[in-house]
Amino acid sequence: MTQTLALLVDAYRELNAKKLFWVTLILSGVLVGAFACVGLDAQGITIFKWSLPVPMFNTRTMNVGFFYKFLFLQFGVALWLSWAAMILAVISTAAIIPDFVSGGAVELALSKPIGRVRLFLTKYFMGLLFVTLQVGVFSLASFLVIGLRGGAWEPRLFMAIPIVVGVFSFLFCVSALVGLLTRSTIAALLLTLLFWIFLFILNAADSSTLMIKSQKLAQVASQERMIERQKKEIERLEHWAKSQLDEKAKADASARGEPEPAPGAWTSEQLEQSNPQITSNRNQVSMMDKDIKENQDDVRQIERWNRGFVIAKTVLPKTAETTKLLERVLLSEEDVEKFRRTSGEDRRGRDDEENTHVAGAEMAERVLRSRSVGWIVGTSLAFEGVVLVLACWIFARRDF
Repeated sequence: MTQTLALLVDAYRELNAKKLFWVTLILSGVLVGAFACVGLDAQGITIFKWSLPVPMFNTRTMNVGFFYKFLFLQFGVALWLSWAAMILAVISTAAIIPDFVSGGAVELALSKPIGRVRLFLTKYFMGLLFVTLQVGVFSLASFLVIGLRGGAWEPRLFMAIPIVVGVFSFLFCVSALVGLLTRSTIAALLLTLLFWIFLFILNAADSSTLMIKSQKLAQVASQERMIERQKKEIERLEHWAKSQLDEKAKADASARGEPEPAPGAWTSEQLEQSNPQITSNRNQVSMMDKDIKENQDDVRQIERWNRGFVIAKTVLPKTAETTKLLERVLLSEEDVEKFRRTSGEDRRGRDDEENTHVAGAEMAERVLRSRSVGWIVGTSLAFEGVVLVLACWIFARRDF
């Protein structure tokens, strides 16, 4: 235990010596300071004493606490911690394992009474220490800003620490394995970034196919409603055409001095000749029926693609969805629905196609939000565990 603590202290000193560590910390402070300068009033967003009218963001549509939590999630977590700071962390920690195994440091460490597996895992947790300190400081500062400025003291905000560190660990385990195999910092960095890009593309493909499928289903539902309206309109037009034909038959019989005829059993052709709009509406129904069948075929094809993407994601870490878990923690379903209604409350001025697009996007978002935490985190940790076991096995057997 003493050796492990000594290695961790050495890791902290090594992080202090890295310029990127302090650059990231300073940038985090600047971002939190920017949060503190932004506010909300009845007209919109305020910056110091200036007010910017924003219909979507004002105290009439949301409370100040929700506004600050929204800023923290969309800018603090989604942009800063999950991307910019994460890239800096990957760059800063990529050299930990390659430098350790390529120089004389590994021989000196192996000469001490410490197991190889424990030695490697200690070095691995050294890398996680970088992100833990960064996210911890950022979360504490954001907690104070949201509490003091927004009046919402949210201890759940500190869930950002395990979530963001977990996302980084999914990438760092790959960096550690590649660095161990190649003893090259450049190779570890580039392959880790390529792996991250691959995960991003896979997640985008999953989200896109899910959204397209949802939009197709929303379009089918919209077309089915339109068909029902058209059928009712056709019934109305046929009823009107029958009454017109009956009136004409009575007038003709009266002109010939014949008794008033009974209501006629008019054929579809006669009704269509009497009112051409019936033919037009029936053609529209036929075309929409054809579109529905085509959309349903597309949905089945997209489902197969989406199922393949989900299977691929199951065996790989889910960085984007893991980060999204913080949104579930901080924002309730009611908050999300309220914001969704606020951002798209007036759909009366939109056409059917735009409304269908919005409805499909919302449906896809609900599906993604409903995916279980066990699947998102459990399978990601399983991947990390397999990679670490492989790396520890290689490190324990390699002759340095």
